Amino acid sequence: MTISGLKGRSLLSLRELSGDEIRELLVKAADLKERTALGVNVPALAGKNIALIFLKPSTRTRVSFVVASTQSGAHPEIFNREDIRFGIKESVRDIARVFGRVFDGIMFRGYEHATVAEFAQYAGVPVWNGLCDSYHPTQVLADLLTLRENFGDLEGLPLTYVGDGRNNMAITLAIAAAKLGLDLRILAPKPLQPDPEVIKELLAGRESERTRVLVTESPEEALSGSACVYGDVWVSMGEEDQTQERIDLLRDLKVTSDLMALTGREDSIYLHCLPAFHLLDTETAIAHPDIREVDDEVFEGAQSRVFDQSENRMHTAKALMQLTIAG
Repeated sequence: MTISGLKGRSLLSLRELSGDEIRELLVKAADLKERTALGVNVPALAGKNIALIFLKPSTRTRVSFVVASTQSGAHPEIFNREDIRFGIKESVRDIARVFGRVFDGIMFRGYEHATVAEFAQYAGVPVWNGLCDSYHPTQVLADLLTLRENFGDLEGLPLTYVGDGRNNMAITLAIAAAKLGLDLRILAPKPLQPDPEVIKELLAGRESERTRVLVTESPEEALSGSACVYGDVWVSMGEEDQTQERIDLLRDLKVTSDLMALTGREDSIYLHCLPAFHLLDTETAIAHPDIREVDDEVFEGAQSRVFDQSENRMHTAKALMQLTIAG
């Protein structure tokens, strides 16, 4: 599959890509992953320079883009929040134009979506959203590659997201569902369900028997026949003051073996974008033991693909950079 229309383009939410373009990215990522396993790297970005901007801290985004850059032959340069003080002494658009004159591509991990969108508007080179408060497209590309590896064709594949249905992961998965024809179920209590108008807008003209986004608070309805159960933390960055409220709302939706069994499928897998609370081995979990959104038995069990998924962040980042910079 070759569409060759991605060169020079940015990735801000997945909305800007067609279903075929997402599939092209996944095919490219799978090919690059296979080559990497054979010890063969494709230096398609030799001589290029990549800026990695982190207004929010990161583990997987940082390691995936650094390794993807170097394996592609490019030089990555990391900028933390204190290095670039947007809006304090210099505007977003001015900084974007400086970076665009020097770098060949820019990964931007920040807060408001409007900021990354403005940065992309003025940079003049591909900008990839490594996470913002509204969307997480580079994570969902890795999720889709993981699903493709386990189930092949994604069209009509039933996938259940469990947790805060309003957050950047749930909404970006809904965009992917609309673009690729997934059967997405969002299992969330009423106060944490996405805006129905947002879902309606995403699905406009796309909904069918196999393509849908079902929002429900019924575990049985959400999980029946599902190929994948997708977990996420209950409290996103910046919402720590709502920790107890989220625990109270979501404690009955903790992913356990019993909840996984509701899929009725032996081949169901478990995914999580990480970090995950599954043991009492972090300061946060020790302070709030009930914050654990998944049992360790599931997280470490045979159905878990979370570390395949994490690795795929690097392969999809590599495909994204190579296709948008080199074509």
